[in-house]
Amino acid sequence: MNPTELKAFAGHYARAWCSRDPEKVAAFFSENGSLRVNDGVPAVGREAVAEVVRGFMAAFPDMQVALDDLVAQSGGAVFHWTLTGTNTGQGGTGRRIRISGYEVWAIDADGRIAASDGRFDAAEYDRQLRQGVDG
Repeated sequence: MNPTELKAFAGHYARAWCSRDPEKVAAFFSENGSLRVNDGVPAVGREAVAEVVRGFMAAFPDMQVALDDLVAQSGGAVFHWTLTGTNTGQGGTGRRIRISGYEVWAIDADGRIAASDGRFDAAEYDRQLRQGVDG
C-alpha cells in the first residue's frame, strides 16, 4: 500500500471504530489477523477482534476515535489515535475519558491488518475512569 492509500485506510479504520459495529473494525483485519492491547493476550481472527472491539464499544456507547497521525514503515504503519467517550456502559463510572495511544500494524499482501500491537497509558485510563478527563 502506498502512503496515500495507507492514510485513507487509517481514516476508514478510525471511522469504523466510531460506527458502533464491531464487525466493521474486524473487517480491516486479515482472516487470521490479530489485535493485542497493552501486552495482553492477542485476539486472533476477526471474530476475536470483534469481541475486543465490542467491549470498548459497550463501555463507551458514545465513543469517538480520531486518527491523530499515521507513520508508514516497512511492511506496515503506526496508527496514532485518540479515544474520547463517556463510560456509561453496564457498570460504567459515568466518567468522560480522553486517552491517546497507537497501534503498530503489520499489513498483509491483501492490504489488511495481519497484526496490530496497540498501546495506551493504562494507569491514566484507570485514573480517568475514576475521576474523569478533567479530574
